[in-house]
Amino acid sequence: MTEEALAFVIWSVIAVLLIIMGIAALCSKKPVGFWSNARPFEVTDVKKYNAAVGKLFIVFGIVSILLGLPLLAEETTAFIIISILGVMAEAIIAMVVYVTVIEKKYRR
Repeated sequence: MTEEALAFVIWSVIAVLLIIMGIAALCSKKPVGFWSNARPFEVTDVKKYNAAVGKLFIVFGIVSILLGLPLLAEETTAFIIISILGVMAEAIIAMVVYVTVIEKKYRR
């Protein structure tokens, strides 16, 4: 396996873990947390809240895999910046969506 393929596999495994977290959130009976080491707030509708957070994690994971595709290029030095900046922007967008849409809609 080439170095490029190995890098993409590692990148994809991490993204798949995010997708699994999203699926677990969809199936959870208690409100899931978005922020690390923080308890979730009181939620008006746990099922819909968990569905929204789960979808957010799943989309985050899928977009992360797509952003990792430049790692498969022969010369990754120029293209790796797309992956790095893309994931940074994706994380910021996910936080904004969580705070402005999900939290605002389901906070009790």
